[in-house]
Amino acid sequence: MIDATPLLRLYAGYRAMRLARQNAVADQRRQLLRLVRKAAATRFGRDHRFAEIRDVAGFQARVPLRRYEDMWDGYWRRAFPRLTDCSWPGTIPFFALTSGTTSGATKYIPCSREMIRSNDWAALDILVHHLANRPRSRVLGGKSLMLGGSTDLVENAPGIRSGDLSGIAVSQIPGWAQSYCFPPPELALIADWEEKIDKLAHAALGEDIRAITGTPSWLLIFFERVFSLAANGPPRLRRLFPDLELLIHGGVNFAPYRLQFEELLSGGHAELREVYPASEGFIAIADRRFGEGLRLIVDNGLFYEFVPAAELAAASPTRHWLGTAEPGVDYALVVSSCAGLWAYVLGDTVRLVERDPPRLLVTGRTSYSLSAFGEHLTGEEIEQAVSQAAEAARVSIADFTVGPVFPGMSQARGGHLYIVEFSDAGPPGVAAFARAIDEQLCRANDDYRAHRAGGFGLEPPTVMVVGHGTFAAWMRSRGQLGGQHKVPRIIADPKLFAELWRFAAQHVRNEVDDHA
Repeated sequence: MIDATPLLRLYAGYRAMRLARQNAVADQRRQLLRLVRKAAATRFGRDHRFAEIRDVAGFQARVPLRRYEDMWDGYWRRAFPRLTDCSWPGTIPFFALTSGTTSGATKYIPCSREMIRSNDWAALDILVHHLANRPRSRVLGGKSLMLGGSTDLVENAPGIRSGDLSGIAVSQIPGWAQSYCFPPPELALIADWEEKIDKLAHAALGEDIRAITGTPSWLLIFFERVFSLAANGPPRLRRLFPDLELLIHGGVNFAPYRLQFEELLSGGHAELREVYPASEGFIAIADRRFGEGLRLIVDNGLFYEFVPAAELAAASPTRHWLGTAEPGVDYALVVSSCAGLWAYVLGDTVRLVERDPPRLLVTGRTSYSLSAFGEHLTGEEIEQAVSQAAEAARVSIADFTVGPVFPGMSQARGGHLYIVEFSDAGPPGVAAFARAIDEQLCRANDDYRAHRAGGFGLEPPTVMVVGHGTFAAWMRSRGQLGGQHKVPRIIADPKLFAELWRFAAQHVRNEVDDHA
């Protein structure tokens, strides 16, 4: 294999120079006007008088905020699967399948040829930032392992296919680049996730892997399988892939997994790099250290708006863009894209940490909160509390979910049940772990603290520790085992949480109610 890193280094130098001089506000204004000009003749463009739009304010005046259901019912459903000139010019060749984390309802997100190119350029930006941090990199001297969905896409109509976005991306890799990618086509086609993990693990042992990308929870399952096949020794990735340089992760909050991945990478020279990809577009990439924010990609076919999260349900919420958004505010992220999404509420909440260049933190989901009893906990607060409790106990978490427990015969007040799967033997004391979560939430959230004061409104949290592989088994039972699906951190739907609770009760390792 020819080491293509020298060629990459030439491009990375040029791109890094462009990024250093980038005017993000001007680029975003330019992106929006390009998008509306290109889509002016589509049905959506005609309905919203795109030809008359001259600036951001004109766009916001003509195009209201929409969610998936609004786009689906208004512009896509009747024509599906052949969307021709509906909200983007031409015919949409691919649909990325995604599901609501808690609802499970399948969504078909249009993926145009322009969007595929946009995602490809974003992937190159990951390597640009890597080379800026590792100037002596030889990342293209070996292969890049992508732990993603099957490339065996469903043909919805002649020339139109649907599947996991990662599967679509791999299926479109040009022939010259395939020698740098792992898995090979015959393994990438496998749809059964357990079969795929097993075969990938066997095949990966003999490969020169320089980069790995995937969702943290599924990567841990893959690494566990690879270590079980390797000769006895410490569970360190440098044993398996001595030239590994880069581990790319995204899709979920990384804080609960950070310690475990640092241990996996210890003794080697690989770096962790977080990304923010969505089925609707590639949003941001870490260009600094963990916790310092992800740099927004502003020149790649996406236009971003920021709606204060507290106003999202209002009749006329305030709509900011990079020219007006402020750091430190929790915003619902809204995108317009080169695949025909317009003022589309993505479902994520973000917080800008810098404006020049723009960097953000992903703080949760717009529907990602726990307030069954008026406690108003955000997803960010819950994840931070669990992460800090795990760090204090020196344990690693494989997965967890929390949901409400309503008053009944067994307890007079409501409370929260945390179903937790640890990567190791579990904390020294489950009661102490629950107490640490409770104390952190009381410090972080006034409403929660008021409800917990004297046990007046809420029972102390309960922790149910389940055995290894429980969450993977639950996802399998729902038909959602695989890299495109994520375990929901908060389940507010009583029916879905009851389903998980019943399933988890069959796999309990330990359960302790902390009423001390």
